[in-house]
Amino acid sequence: MPANTNQAARRVIAQHPAKRDDIGDLTTRRPLPGPGLEQLDPFLFLNHHGPQTYPANNQGLPFGPHPHRGFETVTFILEGSLAHADSARHQSVINAGGVQWMTAGSGIVHAEISPEEFLRDGGRLEILQLWVNLPSHLKMSEPRYVGLQQESIPAIKLPGGGELNLIAGEWQGNTGPIETLTGIFMSTLRLPAGSHEQLPVAPGRQVFLYVVDGDVSVGGESVKPHHLIEVDREGDSLDIEASSDARLLFGHGEVIDEPVYSHGPLCDEHPRRDRSGGRRLSER
Repeated sequence: MPANTNQAARRVIAQHPAKRDDIGDLTTRRPLPGPGLEQLDPFLFLNHHGPQTYPANNQGLPFGPHPHRGFETVTFILEGSLAHADSARHQSVINAGGVQWMTAGSGIVHAEISPEEFLRDGGRLEILQLWVNLPSHLKMSEPRYVGLQQESIPAIKLPGGGELNLIAGEWQGNTGPIETLTGIFMSTLRLPAGSHEQLPVAPGRQVFLYVVDGDVSVGGESVKPHHLIEVDREGDSLDIEASSDARLLFGHGEVIDEPVYSHGPLCDEHPRRDRSGGRRLSER
């Protein structure tokens, strides 16, 4: 049953499909930015890589050293493993269920590649990467990085039968291990078939909800896998019901409401296509 049936559920405004845009042999889908949505302030970008199986003696991920500035990258390793190294001397290998949170701030060069063991043995791989904008007064913050393995992320049982993995923010007296600069709430959800959750969200905050897989409804409306679900900002809860086992990315944050521009080669993993007359998603 929902946690609190007295809450006003938010309604679905639109469903934005993740378009295929493979990078070499890496299966890639991208719902944001897309033809119908340039950004979902403060959220700028989401890539969904995989799921796919790599053979032994593979070339791994293609994301060698590339720069970022003015925003944060949040990488969710759903299957497989990911090695990180950057110009601020942070290094880690994060395995399935873990998260990497990097604040590019004033500027950083990082690489996201497959570790040696994965190159040798191959295996399943599925990764999400989300870009979260920073307001203008924080864009020159000192770069920082936190890599978390699955065991460092609280797994909270929900009253309707689901599970919330709390990465950043507060939930039922629990605090996520990532302390963010802008008060972002971030989690992943696992909902078994038949579960029904009513998730509180403060009015006015922008919800980020991406359906990784499974059949679910939001606010009574059926929504599709591989879709970013845009909801209004008026209610104080998100009503989700799963008719099959499902996984979702669920976050929310304060709207920044500032112009967003791009400058130069932000990363070499995805050459940007300017659909907005020079006003594109990136740092300011």
